[in-house]
Amino acid sequence: MSQASIRRKPDDQPALLDTELEHLPPELRWREWMGRVEAVIFAASEPVPREVLARVVGKNCNLDLVIDDIRAELAGRPYELVSVAGGWQHRTKKVFGDAIHAAFGAPAGQGTKELSQSEALVLMCIAYFQPITRGELSSFFGKEVSRDLIGVLRAQELIASGPRSPRPGAPYTYVTTKTFLSQFGLDTLRQLPDFEALEDAGLLSREKLLAGDIPVGLASGEGEEDVLEGLVP
Repeated sequence: MSQASIRRKPDDQPALLDTELEHLPPELRWREWMGRVEAVIFAASEPVPREVLARVVGKNCNLDLVIDDIRAELAGRPYELVSVAGGWQHRTKKVFGDAIHAAFGAPAGQGTKELSQSEALVLMCIAYFQPITRGELSSFFGKEVSRDLIGVLRAQELIASGPRSPRPGAPYTYVTTKTFLSQFGLDTLRQLPDFEALEDAGLLSREKLLAGDIPVGLASGEGEEDVLEGLVP
């Protein structure tokens, strides 16, 4: 919504928005709600949660149905409405990724740095076993996970400090963030690749992690690609 279209009260506060729209017939009311919801999502730089969208529609408006109708209208467009990081966001469809890259390239110093295989694997372990300490990560991989590697993940806001561990010295733990969910196209952590399937393949083991052991295969780097495949954005 442009600034010109916002009516101001004398105290320069936005005028109260008519969300119920009872003066409109049901079909036009629904179209207005759809337009408002899409406009708010389009204008936002990050996923918009349900409680924010609820501010612009009537109390009896079913937001899930509104989102479904917007998605249906975007079916033939090069962008779509996705559920990610606890909200909704407009995103270009992946099929157009090559065209966008060809048009704009990847200017130095812009965009998100591509993670190395080691960084991505540590990030994956934090995602599955959070909250987890750096020492526990080091035990899992059989070698020290450096502060610099953790710093790379923190700098990209993919992880953050979690609660202190009850272990001696009360070390910090690490957890993933909403940025992690957004970058990997996840709405919640429940959408991570199925952990039991990874265990069945011998690639991960919660018990071995807690025992400070490392699964056969990961120690030599074998199988890392299989584990990481489900976390490629």
